[in-house]
Amino acid sequence: MQNDTSPTLNDLSYDKFKQQVLTDYEIALQSRELSLLGRKEVLTGKAKFGIFGDGKELAQIAWSKFFKAGDFRSGYYRDQTFMLAAELVTPEAFFAQLYADADPKNEPMSGGRQMSSHFATPFVDKDGNWKNLSQLKNISADMAPTAGQMPRALGLANASKLFRNNDALKNLETLSVNGDEICCVTIGDASTSEGHFWETINAAGVMQVPLVVLVWDNGYGISVPKKYQTTKGSISKALSGMQQTDSTNGIDIYRVKGWDYAGLCETMENAFEKTRATHIPCLIHVEEITQPQGHSTSGSHERYKTADRLAWEKEWDCIKKMKEWIIENAIASEEEINTIETAAKERIKDAKNTAWENYLTPIKKDVQQAVELLTALKNNNPNDTVIIENGITQLENLREPLKRDIAKVVRNVLVQKKWNQIEALKTFSKNYIATSTKTYDTHLYNEGAKSALKVEAVAPIFNEQQTQINGFEILNKYFDALFETNEKVIAFGEDVGQIGDVNQGFSGLQEKYGTNRIFDTGIREATIMGQGIGLALRGLRPIAEIQYLDYLLYGLQTLSDDVCTIHYRSNGIQSCPLIVRTRGHRLEGIWHSGSPMGMIINALRGMYICVPRNMTQAVGMYNTLLANNDPALVIECLNGYRLKENLPTNLLEFKVALGKVEVLQTGSDVTVVSYGSTLRIIQEAIQTLSQLGISVELIDVQTLLPFDIDNDIVKSLEKTNRIIFIDEDVPGGAAAYMYNQVIEKQNGYRHLDVAARTLTANAHRPPYGSDGDYFSKPNAEDVIESILEMMAE
Repeated sequence: MQNDTSPTLNDLSYDKFKQQVLTDYEIALQSRELSLLGRKEVLTGKAKFGIFGDGKELAQIAWSKFFKAGDFRSGYYRDQTFMLAAELVTPEAFFAQLYADADPKNEPMSGGRQMSSHFATPFVDKDGNWKNLSQLKNISADMAPTAGQMPRALGLANASKLFRNNDALKNLETLSVNGDEICCVTIGDASTSEGHFWETINAAGVMQVPLVVLVWDNGYGISVPKKYQTTKGSISKALSGMQQTDSTNGIDIYRVKGWDYAGLCETMENAFEKTRATHIPCLIHVEEITQPQGHSTSGSHERYKTADRLAWEKEWDCIKKMKEWIIENAIASEEEINTIETAAKERIKDAKNTAWENYLTPIKKDVQQAVELLTALKNNNPNDTVIIENGITQLENLREPLKRDIAKVVRNVLVQKKWNQIEALKTFSKNYIATSTKTYDTHLYNEGAKSALKVEAVAPIFNEQQTQINGFEILNKYFDALFETNEKVIAFGEDVGQIGDVNQGFSGLQEKYGTNRIFDTGIREATIMGQGIGLALRGLRPIAEIQYLDYLLYGLQTLSDDVCTIHYRSNGIQSCPLIVRTRGHRLEGIWHSGSPMGMIINALRGMYICVPRNMTQAVGMYNTLLANNDPALVIECLNGYRLKENLPTNLLEFKVALGKVEVLQTGSDVTVVSYGSTLRIIQEAIQTLSQLGISVELIDVQTLLPFDIDNDIVKSLEKTNRIIFIDEDVPGGAAAYMYNQVIEKQNGYRHLDVAARTLTANAHRPPYGSDGDYFSKPNAEDVIESILEMMAE
């Protein structure tokens, strides 16, 4: 692997040693000036909000020295100094993000979508192909929810273990070189109180993956001292029982002071070298860090810190201590240091001015164009032009205009609808709103060649003498063929490995393909999702299993805040093709028969939600998802594994097109829309309805996200003029979502002869037993009676 880190201080000649120290000092000064000027830009109104890394400069400079090409960072919003030292962000780009500059040439991390200090580097090219990650320093797109970066970090580190130990992956040298890559995850000391932190640390200690956890400890969680946050007031002491020994697994624990430049370099070097070589994870507790400007621009730390504490922070500021160390060791004179300090301030001031000019210039051009159009409109309407004149004045008086200012002024003029020769202004407004909206409304999903919606359907093929086997056997034969032909596919979860999952989809496959491809995890859904994220970001194709849909809640935050936003918040430069496999709907018991689809639909925009009615259909969906870069949740029917199905002969080829409905039965009297296990209940009801002379058109939506992209359901409604949406979710859940999509979005209301209906489960969780199921969720008799009522209206 390319080693592009700086040599250690002990390896340098004196001249090079001096040069390195003074360069590090200058980077620290530049980063501090970024924080100081950044805060001023917020307080003067140029930026909305700022959160900075002041006080952590020396620790992050030391860290950067041992972060190599191929390594990954899963961080949070305090790591600006590291990004500068690793040459992964420029001061100009930092300010561009602070100003929310949406031009990716100026702000390449998120295109103006993320607040300050949220970084990312490209993992995929414009066509969705993975870059040569083993030769790049890789920054997974940052997120703000505290400790939310921890589960993903586990997966990024886990990938290195698999690359090192899985012979099938040895040839993927653009993704890894012998698994030598480490993942660094950064976290504030107070955030170590979050469950995601503890779950990740425990999993890393069990799994033995190359994870380096860097804890920045400034003594507070915003205003709350750490004595109220952490047992023993110290995360390293609280974790001491997890220290790895020769006879146990676990983690290595290091403690170092945030103002000790030499000690930081030595500690980081030792920790990184050992973790990289052995894959033993470690935690580096960086103590006595100061926070000169407080938590963020939203408040002052003088409100909650004592005078003694504030005085201590000034005395033990890491940059002050580094300056004293430089002078005490005669590395540079006061005059040399003053020159460096002046140059650092000028560099950051120039960067700020450049970034602001780059941001403001195109907006001012838009203002000028709007003023010219408004002036022309005024000239063409000489009477009663006060509104137009006010609009012109508003725009001309804006010293620091926003795009929204232009849109608001122009739209307020247009809403009057009384002007002559207004078409030019209408066209400008329409185009301006469309272009500006698109700036922020792209890349929720992949849009290019790797989009799931570009994958065309391939029909299953069956022998003339069809072979009927259990649904779980369909899946088992499919996964066997898949793992035989695609070395990038990895499957894992609770009970997935040795016993082949609780419903036997992977039965016997771990023995055949090995524990580095199909393996068990602990009971820890959030980090199972995190493992999937990290493996997907590193170019593998993980299938991460949640044993039952009811337990998706444990991993929902990780999916919602991380998976669903990765492609969006990185403005398309990172993709996360994670498949989450689970099972749900009808069975028995409050926590084994869930169908919380409304919650899932609303929480997981950014993933595709697949709801196959049987295992054959699930196979077609897996094939589609593996052919693109979008993440998805596949919910298999829990009561369908032992139902007989026909075995396709083209298991690896056939595909279900996402967002396309399937008409299971044609009819002329009423359209019934549903998915999953409920379809079998409806099919039972249809038999009775047919005897009563009622013709039902039954539609399986197949996917809830995306939903009926060809508007085929409303085409059915045009024929039947009656429609009912049926599922097992609570009232107002997925059935209401489908109602909204068809009746409102597709204008289905125009074709109704009677009121559209939804038929759902009751509002409570389904109780245990067959009677509880019958009286809590829709049954065949409910369906029959609801449709008879519609026919009688």
